Amino acid sequence: MILLQQSRKILTTIVLILVLTITTACGGGNVSQVDRTTNPSVVGRDVTYSELERGNSPSGQSFGNWVVQTSQGLIQDAYVRDNNKLGVVISPQVRPNEVKPLAKSLVQGFKKNFPNQDVQVLMYGPDKKLILTANYDNQSNQIKYS
Repeated sequence: MILLQQSRKILTTIVLILVLTITTACGGGNVSQVDRTTNPSVVGRDVTYSELERGNSPSGQSFGNWVVQTSQGLIQDAYVRDNNKLGVVISPQVRPNEVKPLAKSLVQGFKKNFPNQDVQVLMYGPDKKLILTANYDNQSNQIKYS
């Protein structure tokens, strides 16, 4: 009787391991997500706009979502890479003289959420072309624009 119970436990364990192995091997969607987060930053590469995500970390994803939701239509999309690089696509309603103050505001919010490091904010026009870069230096506590 005890031998039968032990055999049942061993058989159940083997079946469970096989099921987990098969479902993990067949669930290819999760593998591509893991591969995507370990890739270097996509900024500056020839990547189509639709391939961008809001962040390559949970905190980056949350911050990117927050930026778009609280922008009141000024920002069409945002992404965070490596918790120190924020890229935003502004809407057509943002006037050229408003881009720099908006970048400064984003730098201030970004450095509060990701403190004690240099951060970079990349401002893209509605046509997805880079129009301004704001680099925050944590040591000097200054922002340089290019």
